[in-house]
Amino acid sequence: MYHLVHITSHNLPYEKVGKNELVCIADEVPFEIPESWEWVRFGTVMLNRDAERIPLSVDERSKLQKIYDYYGASGIIDKVDRYLFSKPLLLIGEDGANLLLRSKPIAFIAQGQYWVNNHAHVLEAIGGLQLEYIATYINVINLSPYVTGTAQPKMNQEKMNSILVPIPPAEEQKKIIKKLNLILPLVDDYGIKQKELTQYNSKILEMLKKSILQEAVQGKLVPQEPSDEPASVLLERIRAEKKRLIQEGKIKRDKYESVIYRRDNSHYEKWGSEEENIDNLIPFEIPDSWEWIRLSAILTSTDAGKSPQCENRPRTNGEWGVIKTTAIQNGYFLAEENKVLPPKFNLQESMVVYHGDLLITRAGPRNRTGVICVVDGEPKKLILSDKTVRLSYLRNLVNPHYVMTALSSPAMQYFVIDAMTGMAASQVNISQEKMKTFLLPLPPLNEQQRIVDEVGKIFERIKKMNF
Repeated sequence: MYHLVHITSHNLPYEKVGKNELVCIADEVPFEIPESWEWVRFGTVMLNRDAERIPLSVDERSKLQKIYDYYGASGIIDKVDRYLFSKPLLLIGEDGANLLLRSKPIAFIAQGQYWVNNHAHVLEAIGGLQLEYIATYINVINLSPYVTGTAQPKMNQEKMNSILVPIPPAEEQKKIIKKLNLILPLVDDYGIKQKELTQYNSKILEMLKKSILQEAVQGKLVPQEPSDEPASVLLERIRAEKKRLIQEGKIKRDKYESVIYRRDNSHYEKWGSEEENIDNLIPFEIPDSWEWIRLSAILTSTDAGKSPQCENRPRTNGEWGVIKTTAIQNGYFLAEENKVLPPKFNLQESMVVYHGDLLITRAGPRNRTGVICVVDGEPKKLILSDKTVRLSYLRNLVNPHYVMTALSSPAMQYFVIDAMTGMAASQVNISQEKMKTFLLPLPPLNEQQRIVDEVGKIFERIKKMNF
């Protein structure tokens, strides 16, 4: 049992666990609270009922009548003909990308009679604590200190129980909930209208851009057109063209290429004869005409360049240059960011930068790795460096500006960051093989262009805002 006390002489919060000595936790407490409130550990005020959970496979659920809600990490995912719980309880996602992406609520209250699988913690409040208050608090705080893993994020019981929670008196909890229920709809409305505001600081503008990119990759920025060829058909055309090029010896077969598909309301990925449920990796729902893919599905090859010892100046008349990583900016290419190549350098065709190339930085500081752009215009006499990679694609079947837009969105950047290796933030790396595994939502080809056009228009308006 955790005990938190307040030492008046020092005005600092202390914690006592069992018979151990008091320990100052001032560095851990995120903010000050009124004197009538108390800081407690989550595990001291919530009764964990995880042992009562029972997962049911997709096959098992398919044989059951659809009567009671079946909950997973982010809410209701199915219905079954039986239930485990019959009172309001707090559910908190235990694993999955949403723990870090926060595109859906982490904490939610289950009502009525329902079943819960082993991807959501099941919790009952102790001593009349308001579930809605706890759910609201969990949904607004930063949970990353309590999450382990990035490829498969997880918040286990021990980590969850250590969360510090500010507890007001019972009546004040009710007042807070009542007030929030009045205010939150207004906050939501403000979020919709904030694009119309005329004064922003630079941080808000960047946040706005990220929110636009996220809307774009979720299929919410432009309407879907029923007349568009669905992405599933586009993928078949891409596969057929890649097969032809492989047979002609123009490209190599990717032995790790997979197929992602939906079955029984779940997402699966197949490599050869192996199949895996990847629901925990899918960060959000997409329109029916879209498809989830690995980046390799639309690539024909990846190429890196070389970085010989060069003079520290840009190329001039008739000289060749090697691009710096700073030539690749978020959304645009800076041809002037280069170093002149030695006169006797052995140029190779695979290194040369061309109009339409989709380029990404593969090494450097964390904030400069995984940066992606499309080369617009014909760059003259430039080659890739060893820290940059060209993602080659079928130019008549893939819109590179859409791929750039998608990979720059907050949700997709999660997969980019997850692919980084290296101990220090000052020097990380993403291998070409890891790049091929990036998850990507693929719209119909025509919709890709509409998304690119709409993002461009909105970004132009944002650029012209005065603040």
